[in-house]
Amino acid sequence: MEPIKKPSRTRLWLRWTVRISAAALLLLALAILFWLRVGIYDRFIRFPREEAAWQAIRAQRQPVPDNAGWREFRGILHSHSFHSHDSEVPFEEILNVLKTTGIDFICLSDHCVEGRADFDLQWRGLHDGKLFIPGFEMKEGIMPFGVASGVVLSNRTDGPTLAKQISENGGLMFYAHPEEPRDWDRPELVGMELYNIHTDFKRIGGGFSRLMPDILLSSGKYPEHIFRKISRRPVEFLCRWDDLNRTRHITGIAGNDCHQNVGFRAFYTPPNIIRIEDTSPRTLKELKLNWLTRPIARLLFGPLEPNRKLFHFQLDPYERMARFVNTHVLAQELTEPAIKEALRQGRVFVGFDMLSDSSSFRWFATDGTNRTVMGENAPFAKELRLHAASPLPCRFTILKDGNAIQQQEGYSCEWTPPDPGKYRVEAELKILDEWVPWVYANPIELR
Repeated sequence: MEPIKKPSRTRLWLRWTVRISAAALLLLALAILFWLRVGIYDRFIRFPREEAAWQAIRAQRQPVPDNAGWREFRGILHSHSFHSHDSEVPFEEILNVLKTTGIDFICLSDHCVEGRADFDLQWRGLHDGKLFIPGFEMKEGIMPFGVASGVVLSNRTDGPTLAKQISENGGLMFYAHPEEPRDWDRPELVGMELYNIHTDFKRIGGGFSRLMPDILLSSGKYPEHIFRKISRRPVEFLCRWDDLNRTRHITGIAGNDCHQNVGFRAFYTPPNIIRIEDTSPRTLKELKLNWLTRPIARLLFGPLEPNRKLFHFQLDPYERMARFVNTHVLAQELTEPAIKEALRQGRVFVGFDMLSDSSSFRWFATDGTNRTVMGENAPFAKELRLHAASPLPCRFTILKDGNAIQQQEGYSCEWTPPDPGKYRVEAELKILDEWVPWVYANPIELR
C-alpha cells in the first residue's frame, strides 16, 4: 500500500489563499447588503406601496366650488438662477420648468452679486404667460421680492436700514430660513417661510450619504419618493408663525430654495484626466488615467473625447424642486402688483403638490351673505361659519391662535367659531395609514 502524499506547501498556500479570499468577499458582500438594507426595503416594498397610495389618492379628486371671485395662481418662492454663485440655471430653463409644471409665477431670490442686489439684473414681468418677480436672499435672512426697477441694495447696509429701504422702494420683506436667529420685531416684515426644502435636507442625519442607498437603487424609478423622505412637519416654524400672528399679521409661504446644485458629473479633459465636479459648480477631484485605468474608463463611459460629459446625476433638478411644494395665492390677475398684494395680505396657502395637486383648496368664513377668504378679516358674529373644502379626502385641523380646536375628515369641514381670534386650517392626506402634511392655509381674522 502506497503512502498518502501530503499536499505541497504551495498547494496548501493556494488553498488557504482561496479560502481567505472567498471569506473576505463574503464579508464584503454582507457588509454591502447591510449598508443597502434600507434602500432594498424602500425599492421593493416601501416605494411601490407609496406610489400605489399616491395614485389612489389622486384618483379621488373632485371639483370644488368657486373661490368668491378670486383667481388662484400657483407659484414658487425662494428660487435661484445663474446669478447666484451656487447655481447655473438660466432664465430660459426656468421658464421651461414653469411651463412643464403648470406653475404661474416665480419670486426669485438670488444671492447678491459682489454684495449688491440689483433689481434690474433678473427677468421681470410676463414671459410666455409666466410671471417673473425679481428678488434676492440677503444678510440676516432678509428676502425682498419686487423692489422697484433701478434700485440696487447693498448687503453691507445694516439690517434695520435695509428693511426700510426695501419697504420704501415697494418691496416685500420676507424671512428665509427661520431656523436661524432673526429679528422678528421689524415692522417691515411681511412674512416668513413655513417650510424650506434645504432646511429639511440639512436636518436629516447623515445628509446626502444617508440617501445614497436609495439613490443607487431607486433614482431611476422612484426619484420623487427619495426626495419625499427628507420632508418633516415644520413644527418649529409653525409655532413661530402662530406666535407672531397673535399680535400682528405675518404671511406664511413655502421656500422651494431651488438651486439644482445637489449632484455630480464628470468630464474627460486631455491629457488623460477625468474631472469630477458637483453642480454648484465646484471641482471635487481630478483623476489621472494610466495604461490600466484608461481602458477601464473607456469600457465604462465609451469614447474619451475632449470635454465630453461622462456622467451626470442630479438629486434636485429644478423641475422636481419646483413641484415639491407650492405657494398658492388668490388674486384678480397675474401681474406683479396683484401677486405682491396677495402675498402682503396673506391670501395664500402652502401645498405639497408633489403628493397631489392642492389647487382649488378653500378656506373661508361666511355669514350666509358675505365671504371672507384667508388673509382677510371680518367682524365676529354668531351667524359666522368657517368652511374648508378640498379636492381630495383629507383630515382638516382648525386652529385658533395656534391651538387645535377642531378636527374632521372628508372633502369639507364646517365649524362655528365661538369667539374672535385668528383661525387657520391644516389638511393632511392619509398615506399608508399615516397622516401626511399637505396644506397650510393662512389665517382668517375674526375681530
